[in-house]
Parts: sequence; C-alpha cells; structure tokens
Amino acid sequence: MSRATDRPYVVVMGVAGTGKSTVARLLARRLAVPFADGDDFHRPDSIARMAAGIPLDDARRQPWLRAIGRWLSDREAAGTGGVVTCSALKRRYRDTLRESAPDAFFLHLTGDHDLLAERLAERAGHFMPISLLDSQLAALEALEPGERGAALDVNPAPGSIVDAALGLLTSGG
Repeated sequence: MSRATDRPYVVVMGVAGTGKSTVARLLARRLAVPFADGDDFHRPDSIARMAAGIPLDDARRQPWLRAIGRWLSDREAAGTGGVVTCSALKRRYRDTLRESAPDAFFLHLTGDHDLLAERLAERAGHFMPISLLDSQLAALEALEPGERGAALDVNPAPGSIVDAALGLLTSGG
C-alpha cells in the first residue's frame, strides 16, 4: 500500500440523504483513522439558513470548505489519515479541499431522487430539509477524469458500501 492508501484521507461526498455520515463513520473505524462530520464545521448562521430551506451560495460555503480542508491538512501533518463528510457538490469545492489535502480520495455516494427523498423524510433531528434536495442535485457535479475518487451507489447496506470503498482504496481507486 502506498502512503495515500495506508493512512488515507477520504472525503465521503454526495447530496443529503446518501448516508455520508453513516458510511464515513464505519469507514473510519475500519481504517482506524480519525473521523469528522462536515456538518460540524458549518457556522451557525449557515445552519440556520439551510434549516429555513435556503441553499448556501458559494461565498457562504467557502469558510466551511476551508475549515474541512484545515482538518484534513492537520491529519496529514500528524500522519494519521482521516475520513470526513462533505457534500463537495462542485468540482471547485473539491479543488478547495485538495489545496489542503492533495492526496484526498473522494468517495461519491449516489442514489436516485426517490430513495434520497424517502431517507430525508424519515430523518429526524437534522437541519437539512427535504426541500433542499432538488437544489443539491441540480448543483452536483460528478467526479471528473483526473479527480482521485470513485462513485458508489447507496442501495446496498452501509457495510457493503464500506467493503467496496476499502477495495477501491486498496486498488488506488
């Protein structure tokens, strides 16, 4: 295994309802690396906007992306690896994260609209309303050639998704 896969830096990305936090926690546990939930890096005013059904614009996302990037950079400096969640909807958002963690692997969790809407409708205690799903899907830019990462469908059980992710990390993506 290369350094990038021995102690990988993984950003579990995707729109709301894909199970980023669940998959990322399991993945971090299996890799024995630190975990962080990207939601914890949002400023309170940004959470309030999203809870009110107002999507964040690029300017409001920048401090959040930079904070996640610092977390990744700190893990890299410590040599611990790490797994963090972040919607990372657009290429430029991922580029911002790569400025801090060039070796980051982006695990893009994907699912169809109906499944994601169903999951969001059943989710309790989270600030992200189902009304923002369509705006996230509209903003989403899939991983492009040259971006280190891979997409996985969220229909299988989380453990199966993590097994597939580990296989991708081992093979270099």
